[in-house]
Amino acid sequence: MLKPDTLALTIVLALLTALGPLSTDMYLPSLPSIAAGFGATTGQAQLTLSAFLLGFAAGQFFYGPVSDRIGRRPVLLFGLGLYVLATLACALAPSIEVLIGARFLQALGASGPIVLGRAIVRDFYEGPRAGKELSRMGTIMGVVPAIAPLFGGVIAQVSGWRVTFGVMILCGLALAATVFLRLPESIRRKSKEPISFVAILKGFRSLLGHAGYRTYVSLSMLAYGGLFAFISGSSFVLQGLYGLSELAYAFSFSFVVVGFIGGTYLAQHLVGRYDLDDTIRFGVASLAAGGVLMLVLVASGAQSSLAISGPMAIYGLGVGLTMPQSMASALMPFPDRAGAASSLLGICQMTFAAILGIVLGRNLGGSALPLPAAIAVTGVLALAVSLGTERARRAPA
Repeated sequence: MLKPDTLALTIVLALLTALGPLSTDMYLPSLPSIAAGFGATTGQAQLTLSAFLLGFAAGQFFYGPVSDRIGRRPVLLFGLGLYVLATLACALAPSIEVLIGARFLQALGASGPIVLGRAIVRDFYEGPRAGKELSRMGTIMGVVPAIAPLFGGVIAQVSGWRVTFGVMILCGLALAATVFLRLPESIRRKSKEPISFVAILKGFRSLLGHAGYRTYVSLSMLAYGGLFAFISGSSFVLQGLYGLSELAYAFSFSFVVVGFIGGTYLAQHLVGRYDLDDTIRFGVASLAAGGVLMLVLVASGAQSSLAISGPMAIYGLGVGLTMPQSMASALMPFPDRAGAASSLLGICQMTFAAILGIVLGRNLGGSALPLPAAIAVTGVLALAVSLGTERARRAPA
């Protein structure tokens, strides 16, 4: 069995939380060809991403509270099973409308592992140790979006986009087998709260009554919002406007991944010298700097794709510094409701990102400017929230 404070457990939890990014990043280079193959518009193709985010948010409503009541393992296995079946539907989709619907169901399954991965960390660890563990997971998890677009680009050129979903199926099956055979139940004391829609809503309202929780959720939401804006819009901007090939785009996408990995690695060392809030301050400064720099370069007419990918690496550094620490800080006051707290955090994060992605998709056209504008706004807002909520983050429950 996998045990706490071991690299093996960290790797498994990291791969569980990476299932969502894998399900988006691997097929990003294929978005233009998917649109062309189905005779769909750019906005319709982008909806396959936004539908995934909405499904991700919807699924997280139940996974955490239910796992608080009955345990992490059975709920995790259910999510992985749903993920595998829905991914098969994606691979066989006969139209863009069916693909959008199947992506929503795929996300319902994939949302379980990321919610429960965070909850398991809170079950096993506390305080800065939890933040360090989430950063370690982020470093490992960052390898997935680094290689997924490259792998997906090769598949798109050799075998077509449907094969990418076949690879996702294999990943889902491998993780389900690992959970079934090796992952122990982590919850120490199961919740006695009834499982009902009303009870879950009441629990979420209680969580939102904690000022510090609201603040850390907002920081995580804004950091991920800018990242998703890049994920959902970059293929159309870099391939459609800057003329990059599928493989060249995949290499360009790796800039943000390298930045993210660097941020999570740096965070592991910073939390040993500073507290979680200090590490977050470094992160939001990077978010704002990367977003504003990208906006300035694109608005000034820079012709190189590096005007997008270079500043996005700085933004990615900020994501790696901000998100793991914000998540750990949000869950810290709720050891008995870690699942519910993780669920609500994910709902807010994914819903905001999906809405931002839809708005961005409708405004992308002959100009690249909407992409850096969205990223700059989220980065600056994250910095403003961090600077303006010192008291809230130190407020008692």
